[in-house]
Amino acid sequence: MVTVEQPCYTLINLPSDSDPPNEMQLKMDLEKGDTKTKIEALKKTIRMIVSGERLPGLLMTIIRFVLPLQDHMIKKLLLIFWEIVPKTTPDGKLMQEMILVCDSYRKDLQHPNEFLRGSTLRFLCKLKEPELLEPLMPAIRACLEHRHSYVRRNAVLAIFTIYRNFEFLIPDAPELIASFLEGEQDMSCKRNAFLMLLHADQERALAYLASCLDQVTSFGDILQLVIVELIYKVCHANPSERSRFIRCIYNLLNSTSQAVRYEAAGTLVTLSSAPTAIKAAASCYIELIVKESDNNVKLIVLDRLIALKEHPTQERVLQDLVMDILRVLASPDLEVRKKTLNLAMELVSSRNIEEMVLVLKKEVAKTHNIVEHEDTGKYRQLLVRTLHSCCIKFPDVAATVIPVLIEFLSDTNELAASDVLVFVREAIQKFEGLRPLIIERLLDAFPTVKSVKVHRAALWILGEYATSPDDIQAVMNQVRQTLGEIPLVDDEIRRATGEKVDEDMMQQQVPVQKLVTSDGTYATQSAFNTASVSKKGEARPPLRQYMMDGDFFIGAALGTTLAKLALRYMSLVSDNKKQNRFCSEAMLIMASILHLGKSGLAVKNMTNDDADRLYLCLRVLSDKSPVIVNIFHENCRRALSVMLAAKAEEEASTQKAKEKPGSVVHADDPISFLQLSSSRAGDLGGTENVFELSLNQALVGGRRDGIGSGLGSGGESTPGLSKLNKVTQLTGFSDPVYAEAYVHVNQYDIVLDVLIVNQTGDTLQNCTLELATLGDLKLVEKPQPVVLAPRDFCNIKANVKVASTENGIIFGNIVYDVSGAASDRSVVVLNDIHIDIMDYIVPASCNDTEFRQMWAEFEWENKVSVNTNLTDLHEYLHHLISSTNMKCLTPEKALSGQCGFMAANMYARSIFGEDALANLSIEKPFNKPDAPVTGHIRIRAKSQGMALSLGDKINMTQKGPQRTSGA
Repeated sequence: MVTVEQPCYTLINLPSDSDPPNEMQLKMDLEKGDTKTKIEALKKTIRMIVSGERLPGLLMTIIRFVLPLQDHMIKKLLLIFWEIVPKTTPDGKLMQEMILVCDSYRKDLQHPNEFLRGSTLRFLCKLKEPELLEPLMPAIRACLEHRHSYVRRNAVLAIFTIYRNFEFLIPDAPELIASFLEGEQDMSCKRNAFLMLLHADQERALAYLASCLDQVTSFGDILQLVIVELIYKVCHANPSERSRFIRCIYNLLNSTSQAVRYEAAGTLVTLSSAPTAIKAAASCYIELIVKESDNNVKLIVLDRLIALKEHPTQERVLQDLVMDILRVLASPDLEVRKKTLNLAMELVSSRNIEEMVLVLKKEVAKTHNIVEHEDTGKYRQLLVRTLHSCCIKFPDVAATVIPVLIEFLSDTNELAASDVLVFVREAIQKFEGLRPLIIERLLDAFPTVKSVKVHRAALWILGEYATSPDDIQAVMNQVRQTLGEIPLVDDEIRRATGEKVDEDMMQQQVPVQKLVTSDGTYATQSAFNTASVSKKGEARPPLRQYMMDGDFFIGAALGTTLAKLALRYMSLVSDNKKQNRFCSEAMLIMASILHLGKSGLAVKNMTNDDADRLYLCLRVLSDKSPVIVNIFHENCRRALSVMLAAKAEEEASTQKAKEKPGSVVHADDPISFLQLSSSRAGDLGGTENVFELSLNQALVGGRRDGIGSGLGSGGESTPGLSKLNKVTQLTGFSDPVYAEAYVHVNQYDIVLDVLIVNQTGDTLQNCTLELATLGDLKLVEKPQPVVLAPRDFCNIKANVKVASTENGIIFGNIVYDVSGAASDRSVVVLNDIHIDIMDYIVPASCNDTEFRQMWAEFEWENKVSVNTNLTDLHEYLHHLISSTNMKCLTPEKALSGQCGFMAANMYARSIFGEDALANLSIEKPFNKPDAPVTGHIRIRAKSQGMALSLGDKINMTQKGPQRTSGA
């Protein structure tokens, strides 16, 4: 298979709108034109040859009239021209004219201008004709001693390439370069020479490295990188050499170049598993993360650090470096901080947990002292969750962490405060010895809380865990303080009346000042306006303010808390007078809230649900039924225990799913010996399964472990993983040009590998694949035109960049000329290639609070009606999850059972960081067992493309073939 007629190293842009030049006109311009005209004519000639034209008549014209010129631009263009022009006759022999060209090369290699010498040497690297290179070898050798480093380093590259392709032309190249390396001082020349020895004669490269091991740290970074590569290759091929060169790798960890340090650390880890080596490499990675300013580099190196943790022995070494890893938190990027905290949390042990908690406390304090930013609140939330995990994993530090975290309850960031309460709820349930401390701190922070959700949750905790009479009385005092004077309605009326009286008095006393405005009219200004605003803006107690704003759910929660406290107080205190006083106080507060809710003074009246809850609490306190008292006393706390146990079980299963499964080896599996297996296919035994292996790779999408799939490995090829499933047919079999594309989706780009087959008996010239994109896709570069012989075929690759998660379409055509035909260019229109959104979406999880917050924030919604032949609700849910890569957030217990309807929340995240939410609401009539599922799916996303594309995907999978539940 030939893709292009001659090997070409230079890409030339061909303007599509220019007229094809005339050969006779080009000949005239090259013969008789001035320098500028010759340059333009030479450019046109190069473009025509790249497009597939032969132009044999111009060769002698260029040799006679252009080659002798000394203009630098013409010299550059001639190098490109000689690279692409056919140099042989049809029978494969070198053209006679090329002898003249060879003489021109020799003169350029001896030219006093170092740029001409160097560029000619670079050009010689691209020649594939040994007959042209042989006369030039003395001149190339002489360039090794040129005074300018640019010439010397290109001479080394030329010798390297010629030795690799035509060793007989310069058999002593390794010896020549080794002696050149000994006396060379320029770092780029030494790098090229060392690189040649690395690939051509490793023994000489090792000998040179051994002679200057002590000086390696003083070399330039480009040479140090090649030295690291050599040590890696040598030590892997011959492990006995490790002890000889590992000290050099250790020294390179202190290089001034960050690239060298990164490569040296990676090489050190692969060469040695000793704790000192792992510790040195990890410390080097940490230093790179801390000192590097680019966030992408930080994330890449952080991933390498995380990868070190996968090995158990390396994990033990990293545990001692937790405090160093926490230095990375100085980075302002949230993603870097998140990965760092997760890594530190997985590595922390009982030896350094206290130090880690101290660092996290300092980070918490820092977030209070900086200007509030969008990421500041999220970082604070991350710190809270990490401290939460520390306390659950190591209960001994809970006593020092709880006071710090409870300070967050007064934070303006509701997310951080909510996370603190989630932690406090779990801590107060698990750590009985800390309950008095938590209650005390919670009571201190209660008046400063600024969020109704936090107040509501704090009331539940205080009502459930205030168990002593003193604590119960303290909670009641805080409730009275945060409610204000009771009864609420009378106090509100007094406040309103008092403000009115004040306003009347102030209206009489405040002087009025007359002003003249810019248009000449009079205006009056009174100091009363600002005074009344400040009076009306006077803050009420927090709990009362919530209810005046219309949020009476906090009132219902307060009623439940007071009922629990009163029942517990009556069981603890035997004095009837105290019992009645506390109970009546609680009932007065509830009745007062009910009165306020129905009075119309608040912004919105109380809902019936909240009123019913308060009536129930009043009834409980008046009747004191044993069954209801038991529910308030026992069942609430038991429900919390069950919920926490279920949550811990879910986290354990998630953690277990992340762990790598051990490789299962069957008793009759063949044993593969690394020493006996051949690395090259040409050696004995290396080709015994090549056909099966290549077919297996195509069908399954990757190399299998073991020798081959045909040896009883027990692996079946999965159709969903087949690479052949990703081949898209672009034209019909009867078209003059057949094309098909293999679509390979990487993380941020798509590679199209297009096979083009000429099915005609004509030579197709300028055969060009023209592509265009629809959606957020961008074609990186235009594919180059090719020449296809009769019945020939070639592969053309095209890269498409992807910027966001949405369905994209790639469409286009193939355009070609038939040699000798007088008609216009022929066109074959291609089928569209649809890019599937599922390649970019991965399942993700979030808690209920985050889901609701994102649901409220996201502005794009797509409602999709359910249209399916499935008759089972659960089966439809599983089908939807598998076809959209989303994760169901609704617990399995909430979905279990058959009740005729189902509601579930789903969540996924794209590789570009975009979130997608979905709410499934489906039903099925009980009296019709064979009726299909009906309902709808609501999708919400931040971008329109994500919402629409996900909806299209769901519609497409619904219309596809599905099996019914009875099948």
